[in-house]
Amino acid sequence: MTKSELIEQLSINNEQLNKRESELIINTIFDSIGGELVQGGRVEIRGFGSFTIRSRDAREARNPKSGDVVMIAEKKTPFFKTGKELRERVNNGKTA
Repeated sequence: MTKSELIEQLSINNEQLNKRESELIINTIFDSIGGELVQGGRVEIRGFGSFTIRSRDAREARNPKSGDVVMIAEKKTPFFKTGKELRERVNNGKTA
């Protein structure tokens, strides 16, 4: 599902919301999650999962085309861990 499909689904499921209001809601949620992760925080949505930041150490890698050794700097990446309820729903094939 893409962001635009999510906005469409939200406006269909909630007849009192038009697409513009649905888009504002989705953007607010995503911006809030992103903002918290930028500050180094953690976001947990009960029954869905949690978003955290993980650090990846600096390492050596090889350029597959030339075979040259390349240094990759340390970096932080977002990480999502599914919640128990979502994991069970996916494994059992049930919809909300």
